[in-house]
Amino acid sequence: QVLLVESGGGLVQPGGSLRLSCGGTRLTFSNYAMSWYRQAPGKERVLVARITSSGGSTNYADSVKGRFTISRDNAKNTVYLQMNSLKPEDTAVYYCKADHVLYSAQQYWGQGTQVSVSS
Repeated sequence: QVLLVESGGGLVQPGGSLRLSCGGTRLTFSNYAMSWYRQAPGKERVLVARITSSGGSTNYADSVKGRFTISRDNAKNTVYLQMNSLKPEDTAVYYCKADHVLYSAQQYWGQGTQVSVSS
């Protein structure tokens, strides 16, 4: 059974930084594009950032461009989200997702990690 586990969330002041990690087990990590989503209270889950299986291409939601950076280390089966200049509106539960590059049915979610931005 594939398992994705996020870590690195917490409480930070506006303007601060956090680095989220998502480690995958029981999957060939390099066969998956990886994404970070977030869901704020009372709102839908939305895409924050995505990185291709090789790490060669990334894309971001407009709301986080220039502040967040997604990266991956396939040797460690881990994807990261570096979040800088955090704002209160970044407060949400952050989830990582794995999508197989060939088989769309093979998609997996982590359990989420809470990020709270408040003074």
